[in-house]
Amino acid sequence: MDWRHRRLISMGASESAAAIPRFSSVDALRGLTVAAMLLVNNPGDWGHVYAPLEHAEWHGCTPTDLIFPTFLFVMGVSITLGIAPRMERGVDRSRLRREVLLRAARIVGLGLLLHLIAWIVLDRDYFRPWGVLQRIGVCFAAAGLLAIQVRARTQWCVLVALLLGYWALLTAGGSYAPWTNLASRVDTVLLGSLNYKFDAATGHGHDPEGLLSTLPAIATALLGVRAGAWLREGNSRYLWIGGLLSLALGGAWALVFPLNKNLWTSSYVLWTGGWAMLALAACHVAIDRWGWPPLGRRFGVNAIAAFAGSALMVYVLLAPGWWEPLYRIGFAQWMTPRFGPYLPSLTFALAFVAVWWGIVYWMDRRGWRLKI
Repeated sequence: MDWRHRRLISMGASESAAAIPRFSSVDALRGLTVAAMLLVNNPGDWGHVYAPLEHAEWHGCTPTDLIFPTFLFVMGVSITLGIAPRMERGVDRSRLRREVLLRAARIVGLGLLLHLIAWIVLDRDYFRPWGVLQRIGVCFAAAGLLAIQVRARTQWCVLVALLLGYWALLTAGGSYAPWTNLASRVDTVLLGSLNYKFDAATGHGHDPEGLLSTLPAIATALLGVRAGAWLREGNSRYLWIGGLLSLALGGAWALVFPLNKNLWTSSYVLWTGGWAMLALAACHVAIDRWGWPPLGRRFGVNAIAAFAGSALMVYVLLAPGWWEPLYRIGFAQWMTPRFGPYLPSLTFALAFVAVWWGIVYWMDRRGWRLKI
């Protein structure tokens, strides 16, 4: 049997994907988030990037800092939409737990594999035990198990405990500053030079997807789990209320616990979660109710293919040294004299996204869904 015709492998591996209703708004928001990831991760020239397309250097929150937590939030929404109907149909919880843990392990494994490939074809500095997919896998496992095992009230209690507990830990650690905060110190002890950043002179390390900061990232996924329940139950007005309340609480908390993606602070969880809820509410109204085209859906239904495939494409272009001349000849050489250095860098990133939109469009037209 051709693999394109096989049953989709997901949380409902033994059931038809059609048995679980989909919200096009969720697929669209996921896809727009993945497209944004590709845009900010692949400028032509890292020395010339418009400020909104860069992460905050430390404290603060730029539009780019909203992307990863939005993806984790949408993942949480999808957990509820995938698991809740199956639980109502009486699917055994132990089976659901196994499926969640196996899928989480595959996501983590894919992240490690991509880093291993980068290490082999590029440089050993590209290998990271932590990373984006690794964090996604861990958060998927934790949020999925909580969605299966405990009720809504307990999920809210766990979410609050994670946020308050993480605040207490970092505050007790004595600093929110780079290198010396508790999260960075834990990562330094565990991984040393294998951290995303490592200062050999001081022996300090830091990883924005490190171990301790994954705790509040789980809270981000849990916000999505609860938002998914509101969406599924037809209580979309709670998304608007919850989004505004989350923004207010996050903004107030930031006065004493700054917004910080590198540390994934509790205020950052609420601030970014608020924007994600409002984005989901807006997409739901526009797409599911008003029938607007689900812009981004093709990226959304093949998110893993786009994320992993684009990483491999970058490795293929970097390893033989093709990236720089491709950018220089195709974009910078003729655009920079006319428009300056920033526009060609952005145009290259947009072209990269366009290439992958073409790939996922082609896959979608053939009904191909790459899932792990």
